[in-house]
Amino acid sequence: MPTDPQALCQTTEAYLHAQIPITRAMGVGIESYEAHTGHLVLTAPLETNHNHLGTAFGGSLSALCTLAGYALLWLDLEGQSREEEAGTHTSKPHVVVKESTISYLHPVKEPLIRVVCERPDAALMQSFHRQFTQKGKARIQLTCTVTENAQTCVRFTGTYVAVR
Repeated sequence: MPTDPQALCQTTEAYLHAQIPITRAMGVGIESYEAHTGHLVLTAPLETNHNHLGTAFGGSLSALCTLAGYALLWLDLEGQSREEEAGTHTSKPHVVVKESTISYLHPVKEPLIRVVCERPDAALMQSFHRQFTQKGKARIQLTCTVTENAQTCVRFTGTYVAVR
């Protein structure tokens, strides 16, 4: 897996399109990922994800938020695996969402939907990685938001499980 941020985003986007076909139909893209901060921005055009009112469809927003959390955790685990395994071939971790809640606070109207997922604080991530390393399985809660004009439109919280 590449270490250049732009190449990493392109590789991960291609992985999502190959492994989760609906991402291609939705026009999902990874706009940015900052490995050192854990900040991930996932995008999709409103044009292919709108409802009868011309705003973002709730199901698309839910899928995009679920995918943003999935992608952030997958990228984080891939980076951790590279550091720990230093070049040896290992199987990719499996990431699944266990449960989630979503609040639709305001309509999403911008032509490009942007979902932001932030990595939890360092102590929580260390605990997650320690459990994953020791047991081969760990869970963590991630939060994603969609914001337009400094107003939070969507707030999503998901519990993800990673299995080696």
